[in-house]
Amino acid sequence: MTLIIAEAGVNHNGDIGLAKELVDIASECGADIVKFQTFKAEELVTNRAKKAAYQKKSGSGSSDQLSMLKKLELSNHDFEVLRDHCDRRSIEFLSTAFTIESLEFLVSLGIKRIKIPSGEITNLPLLLKASKFGLPIILSSGLSYMSEIESAVSLLVNNGVNKSQITVLHCTTEYPAPISSVNLSAMKTISKEIKVDVGYSDHTRNFEVPIAAVAIGAVTIEKHFTKSRKFDGPDHMASLEPNELSEMIISIRNTETLMGSSEKKPSNDELKNLNVVRKSIVAKKQIKKGEIFSECNLTTKRPGDGISPMEWNKIINTAAKKQFEKDDLIEI
Repeated sequence: MTLIIAEAGVNHNGDIGLAKELVDIASECGADIVKFQTFKAEELVTNRAKKAAYQKKSGSGSSDQLSMLKKLELSNHDFEVLRDHCDRRSIEFLSTAFTIESLEFLVSLGIKRIKIPSGEITNLPLLLKASKFGLPIILSSGLSYMSEIESAVSLLVNNGVNKSQITVLHCTTEYPAPISSVNLSAMKTISKEIKVDVGYSDHTRNFEVPIAAVAIGAVTIEKHFTKSRKFDGPDHMASLEPNELSEMIISIRNTETLMGSSEKKPSNDELKNLNVVRKSIVAKKQIKKGEIFSECNLTTKRPGDGISPMEWNKIINTAAKKQFEKDDLIEI
């Protein structure tokens, strides 16, 4: 079953009450995991770091990342509250680690897996630290060349992480990401060349792409969601609202069901229709006993409860053992 991560991220806007509401929404919509982002702004960016273009449209006022991110921080105590709230709502708690300090803290909270964001795929010290905990690792690959993904995976494997514990998420780091930049086929290339599980972290405005990703082999889907796209903040505009998140999860589960197995055979639902739509060899007109079967006196018609038309060449040029009336099933 596809692992579905509902990405709350920083869409709590620094409000623990709203963060808890996001946990509730993710749980009610049927997500497997609700994920936040754990950082201390001053440990993450310098005061020279400018906002990305999409962040400038967010309505948060400040022109630099540091001021913006300070407003989006949650305290360590807040994350303990969120972990406990997730337990009560029967949904897995997860948060992205942006620094070694945040990673160590999250592991101390008992996270079941480590999420490395796209921006940290070239952060050797963080990757090295992540390899030491014996936990599954989900690695987003937005902004990355294949060589950079290979280097990150090799670093993890060379430091004790089994490849079976690594999932690489194909991703386009733009908010919202235009459909033209998704390049979903790259997900299959990652799987083929690096031989790891793959998934998709989606920043498009809707959810057609995650459905397509599941259909071509994604084992993990990550999608931003918010209580309302009208809120100010860097990620709200590229997030699903609750009803859309629910629709996406239902569609993913339906896609899993319709994909079925790789074996081609009639489904149980089809079998009852087999004789209704297939044909049998029948008499085209009256055929007397001893008459030779030919294209002149035989044809094929529904239902398919007699001799299959695939036996046609075995019937032609043999003699009728009894008289047949028009439309009678041929017997030999």
